[in-house]
Amino acid sequence: MRTLLLASALIAAPVLAQSLPPQRSLPQPTPVVDALPAARDLPFPGTIRLDVDATDTQRGVFRVRETIPVPPELAGKPMALLFPKWLPGKHAPRGEIEKLAGLEIRSQGTLLAWKRDPLDVFAFWVEVPAGATALDVRFDFLSATDGPQGRIVVTSDMINLQPNSVSLYPAGWFTRAIPVELSVTWPQGWQAGSALREKAREGNRITYAPVDYETMVDSPFFAGRHFAKWDLGNNVTLNVVADEARFLKASDEQIGKHKALVTQAMKLFGTRQFDHYDFLLSLTEKLGGIGLEHHRSSENGVDTGYFTDWERGPGRRNLLPHEFTHSWNGKHRRGADQIVPDYRTPLRNSMLWVYEGQTQYWGYVLQARSGLVSVADTIDQLAAIAATLDNRPARGWRSLDDTTNDPIITPRAPKGWLSFQRSEDYYAEGMLVWIEVDATIRQLSGGRKSLDDFARRFFGTGEGDWGVKPYDFASLVADLNAVQPHDWSGLLHQRLTEKAGGAPLKGLEMLGWRLVYQDKPTAAFTDANRRQVNLMFSGGLLLGTNGKVEQVLWNSAAFNAGLTVGDTLIAVNELPYSDDALRAAVTAAKDGNAPIRLLVKTDDRVRSVDWAWYGGLRYPRLERIAPADAKKPTGLEQLLSPLR
Repeated sequence: MRTLLLASALIAAPVLAQSLPPQRSLPQPTPVVDALPAARDLPFPGTIRLDVDATDTQRGVFRVRETIPVPPELAGKPMALLFPKWLPGKHAPRGEIEKLAGLEIRSQGTLLAWKRDPLDVFAFWVEVPAGATALDVRFDFLSATDGPQGRIVVTSDMINLQPNSVSLYPAGWFTRAIPVELSVTWPQGWQAGSALREKAREGNRITYAPVDYETMVDSPFFAGRHFAKWDLGNNVTLNVVADEARFLKASDEQIGKHKALVTQAMKLFGTRQFDHYDFLLSLTEKLGGIGLEHHRSSENGVDTGYFTDWERGPGRRNLLPHEFTHSWNGKHRRGADQIVPDYRTPLRNSMLWVYEGQTQYWGYVLQARSGLVSVADTIDQLAAIAATLDNRPARGWRSLDDTTNDPIITPRAPKGWLSFQRSEDYYAEGMLVWIEVDATIRQLSGGRKSLDDFARRFFGTGEGDWGVKPYDFASLVADLNAVQPHDWSGLLHQRLTEKAGGAPLKGLEMLGWRLVYQDKPTAAFTDANRRQVNLMFSGGLLLGTNGKVEQVLWNSAAFNAGLTVGDTLIAVNELPYSDDALRAAVTAAKDGNAPIRLLVKTDDRVRSVDWAWYGGLRYPRLERIAPADAKKPTGLEQLLSPLR
């Protein structure tokens, strides 16, 4: 057989050669050489002095002055300085190197030439003069001033300063081994919140206690003209900045629920995996939205009415429970393939279904246990999540584990056919998997144990320890088995790799609830769709303002009608478009056979569309499965009840 194959190859080769153009050149590629030194886990000799001027709120420019010691072995040699690229929490290379401008590097007053690395554009090479002991670095970080440029981090009333955007660090060392002392000059009269602690103050310039570079990058700031803070107990502080002072008027009851969040988290995990923790919360319509975890703090951006419109609905009150959970899950405990020496090394995201999926689970549990969101509203929110995934055709070709690649595949940009592409489903679908794990533990243990027992064992590893303890799939399964023996490896592997038509709803059903649809939305569904008309379960259409199509469900009636993202509805059954007219038309068409007539504008063309949807209005909710004892709370209600 090998002789036949070889003979075939010899016969085919001349034919292939004769088919190529006679003058075609076939060069060999230039070898790819990574000249940057590998990071070593050795103490960096010296302390970086970093000074940031954050007073230019008009133009959103941060002016950076940095003194970087030169290790003796690099004097008279090339030295590489790095701008952070792979950012924890974003799970992807999201460093905004394009906003670095005006870079100048000096030694003893002499301006040095620098050159960007040809392979890694986040690296700058400089030839260090013989005898040099430090490099004086200057550059500006030109933050976004308009939406298309990126997230707005500076307004006339507040700043979100992220140290990764205003610093360079030397290549060749673990970032946790590089000492740094940061000073920030804030606008006059402003206050700032951060996990970093003040060391000295001179006017509006604050110098913070020295830390290692990794801790500094993990310690952002929210600063503002209108600032308030509350002690939530257990060394946890709520720091809030707002567009206007009136939005800072929180009631004692509201702050009490945030204190209850901290208390319930302490009871759940058993230990604090931090020495102190700072919630950083912006109430704004101007600063870019954010929800980003750090070990001893979190960046959280919500609407201005977070406190003042409290009775309107839960809004984004799930954000703080989610990000707080990350101090334990994602920061203290994280997948072994997320342990990297610096911000140049790529992150591998295989365990994000734990890092984010179980955090999503605990975020909803803690919002209910603390009273930030009622149990009823939490159950209704879970219904919307379950229905969205249950109506996602992409689950038939793309498994859950593959979605952990999404942060690298796309920078959370809008997708044209989300329901057939998937997104970061390891959040929501991961949560459904962990609901099933909890339900299985409860069932097998006769109600004596739950995922709470796993949380205390797995995440609460030592009071005050804010180091990092990695895990892999095998160690995760071992701790689950220590709580309740079962084939956890088989169950999790199935849920991670299956290509199924519907969402994994077994856990909800085991806890006493099934997904159903009704013709009126729940209050939580209405609250979550304040600025949208959500008919995704009613013919496959999601609209923004003024009839603009934002999503079309793959293979739905809207899809079959030829509607797509970017279309604008301008008429419904010959009436001018309005949200109410569209809903009325959907109701009127129920159980009929006459399609809904739409007039649709696409770019510079207008066309008539027949939307053949006859199912009426359908909104998801969870229906209680009738228990043997109607007065006994279901497993889901027990899960969402406060710990005593």
